[in-house]
Amino acid sequence: MFITYPQNFEQKIGFGTVRAELTRLCVSQLGRDEVDALRFSSRHDEVEEWLRSTDEFVRLLQGKREFPLNHFHDMRGALRAIALPGSFLTEAQLFDLQRSLQTAGEIARFFSTKDEDETPPYPVLAAMSREIAHYPDIMGECDRVLDKNGNIRDNASPQLLDLRRSAASLAASINSIMRRVITQGRHQGFLDKDVTPSVRDGRLVLPVSPMHKRKLRGIVHDESATGKTVFIEPEEIVEANNRIRETEGEIKREIVRILTAVTDVVRPHIDSLLETYAAMGRFDFIRAKALFALDVGGAMPHLEAEPHIEWYHAVHPGLLLSLREQGKEVVPLDISLDSRERLLLISGPNAGGKSVCLKTVGIVQYMMQCGILPPLYDNSHMGLFKRVFIDIGDQQSLEDDLSTYSSHLLIMKTFMQQGDKDTLVLIDEFGSGTEPQIGGAIAQAILEQLNERQVFGVITTHYQNLKHFAQDTPGIVNGAMLYDRQKMQPLFQLSMGYPGSSFAIEIAHKIGLPKTVIDTARDIVGSDYVNMDRYLLDIVRDRRYWERKRTEIHVREKKLNAIVDEYNERLDKIAKEHRDIVREAKSEAREILKQSNARIEQAIKEIREMQAEKEKTRQVRQQLTDFKQRLERDDEASEHLNELKKSAPRVPKAPIKKKEKRAAVDDTGRPISAGDRVLMKGGNTVGEVLEADEKYAVVAFGLMKTRVETERLVRTDRQIHASAAAQQSLSKSTLDDIRERQLRFKPEIDVRGMRGDEAVQAVTYFIDDAIQFTSSRVRILHGTGTGALRDMIRQYLRTVPGVESFHDEDVRLGGAGITVVNLN
Repeated sequence: MFITYPQNFEQKIGFGTVRAELTRLCVSQLGRDEVDALRFSSRHDEVEEWLRSTDEFVRLLQGKREFPLNHFHDMRGALRAIALPGSFLTEAQLFDLQRSLQTAGEIARFFSTKDEDETPPYPVLAAMSREIAHYPDIMGECDRVLDKNGNIRDNASPQLLDLRRSAASLAASINSIMRRVITQGRHQGFLDKDVTPSVRDGRLVLPVSPMHKRKLRGIVHDESATGKTVFIEPEEIVEANNRIRETEGEIKREIVRILTAVTDVVRPHIDSLLETYAAMGRFDFIRAKALFALDVGGAMPHLEAEPHIEWYHAVHPGLLLSLREQGKEVVPLDISLDSRERLLLISGPNAGGKSVCLKTVGIVQYMMQCGILPPLYDNSHMGLFKRVFIDIGDQQSLEDDLSTYSSHLLIMKTFMQQGDKDTLVLIDEFGSGTEPQIGGAIAQAILEQLNERQVFGVITTHYQNLKHFAQDTPGIVNGAMLYDRQKMQPLFQLSMGYPGSSFAIEIAHKIGLPKTVIDTARDIVGSDYVNMDRYLLDIVRDRRYWERKRTEIHVREKKLNAIVDEYNERLDKIAKEHRDIVREAKSEAREILKQSNARIEQAIKEIREMQAEKEKTRQVRQQLTDFKQRLERDDEASEHLNELKKSAPRVPKAPIKKKEKRAAVDDTGRPISAGDRVLMKGGNTVGEVLEADEKYAVVAFGLMKTRVETERLVRTDRQIHASAAAQQSLSKSTLDDIRERQLRFKPEIDVRGMRGDEAVQAVTYFIDDAIQFTSSRVRILHGTGTGALRDMIRQYLRTVPGVESFHDEDVRLGGAGITVVNLN
């Protein structure tokens, strides 16, 4: 039993473009393999899960949280390869395993978050993420043996640590010997002044001119392509090079042993790891489907288990992408098929869009049942079909001795044998390929059979008898591709409910056929045919007129609804602002009341102190209570407060004895005043008094101002430190300049080509910046030359207190031509 027919079904509907786009949007081979395995399904629960997972990922991409996509490495091949004991993962493979498992863990944590109501925001994706297992033992081993760059750590094992230390010691010894050999060679004149060591076959060598090769005792390893340079390993370092090569071999064997031990930890989890990588591949695939949906306007339709088509604004994704590149827009398709009208018979002019309509139905339905969000509006309803058949294009076969018409009849035989109520058939140019009268009769008989078997389908034709049959037969509905008679061009719009015209006469007029030929054609077909075609044209014209009116009414209704919504929104906003204003007014009134209450209580206190009459005190309190009640009743705070103030008894205030104000003094008894230089007791920083009262003084210590008790200050004659004064006058622009220089600072300077005094001055500024910006190690590139520039720079460095030490760079990184400076 076929699910799709024929075998090249995807090619006929243009699904190859969809697969290619999904493959391009995947970030890993894991996802691309999922695209290759993409399949058609008629199971409602399975298709719904596919679509909902994609729809959730679309919402995820439209949100603010970023999905973890750092390391989707395909480790399936490497994991299968280590199933045999004794095999091991390489450093690079182990690093990829570590990073990909870290990404898998981030995905699991990403979907473990919940909303405020304790429900996951993406339930289908969250359920999928639970398939990702955690591997703390594997991650622990990887973290133990690998550094952040994926290299084996020195302390991965005690043996490796000893071996690498030994290798480093040997390398230092070789560098020392090599520097001595270079110095001797320069003095003897057989080595250039700027000579630097090279590496040949893993051994350190010196480039020597052929005429001097006898002067340097050692082993010749190589020569340049021109023959002007010979690479010699000095005999002094041959033995050391041999030992370092042996040590490097031991290091490699130890690393293999470490990797084998880690692989033994990974091996028991191979099956679980393969499932984890399969889950990561599905997430990559779903993300690609979501990106594709956003690109072509895919949406989650209303999914139904039974066959049903009610689509709005459906488009062919391949055509959409193609026309978009040309700066054009695709004409969308609206179509409806249900149990009462299952078969749509489309007629209309050639090149009017009938075949495109057919392919659009095929690819949109196929996309949905493959779990890809179809490009249509989300208010569309889509049902599931168990089989989708298509007959489009020329199917003739020389091998099978089949003509075009014979191949069509063979396909129709398959459709009638296997088609049922769960089948969708798509047939282009139904009945063509043979003599029109018998071809139309056979096509009508086949159409009747398909209708009796309750098959769903979209069929295109030009035959008049099929149009009449569809008009008179329940279960079949006519459809027409619209045509603009004034502009004489197709509109590519489908209109259901009536048949379409081929517009043959009009097209013949347009291309300029002689009028006599057209009139002869009219006479041949007869007036009935011509009149019927004219009636169809009138129907199309009237239908377009009323559709245009309906569209205008719809636009007006939409505009009116928008105005109503805006009006309601404004009313809600005004009501909210009114509530906010009332709330703020009440808050202000309560604050005024609170302040007034405090003042009135103070007045009452003074009345009591003056032994005023109790009756007057009671009256003041009663007026205060009345004021509170009126405030809560009508929010006229300020008015009632004024009335309360006017009606309150005015009592003369008792004279308040002012405390005698004393000047601020230090521990010597002498007053501290603005402009004095002071120290805090126990401190060494000198500050300047900005202002002082009887208890406190405001003192500026550099850029910091602080309020200090005068008892803690001691006057001093010491001057404010210059740096502190400078800090006080330091402007914001200066601070910004320092930050900018710190951002641009690089721990390396090149003074090659400068004169001695210029180089020393440049190094002076460079070292000052390095100390200011707390650099611990810098490099000075001065070249070798005669050594004079290097000596001047190092003579200066010996005078800098912040310089801890300096030395030549490693010979493999520049040797005596670079000075490495270590700073305190």
